[in-house]
Amino acid sequence: MSEIIISVLLLVGGGFVLIGSIGLVKMPDFFMRLHGPTKATTLGMACLLTAAIVFFSQTVDGISAKEILISIFLLLTAPISGYMLIKSAIHHRLPASKNTKGEENIEED
Repeated sequence: MSEIIISVLLLVGGGFVLIGSIGLVKMPDFFMRLHGPTKATTLGMACLLTAAIVFFSQTVDGISAKEILISIFLLLTAPISGYMLIKSAIHHRLPASKNTKGEENIEED
């Protein structure tokens, strides 16, 4: 049963990492490109690390703290670094594509 759980988590995690990587390459500007690594790739890495936790809890006595610490570090730092990158791009007035919705494109009610 644990092999099925590990396999599903690996496939789902690999799929999210792949989708995030494709989004990083295919999106038209910096603001849209940042969604790939901060959202899909973070979720994919969380699935892969959960699969590692399940695998090592089956093969070694007890749960390994390494995977838990990596998961916590990843889930805390990826959104914060993405936020800081966006703030820096806004501060430097990085141009956005015409499809990116920004303050100048938002219509007031």
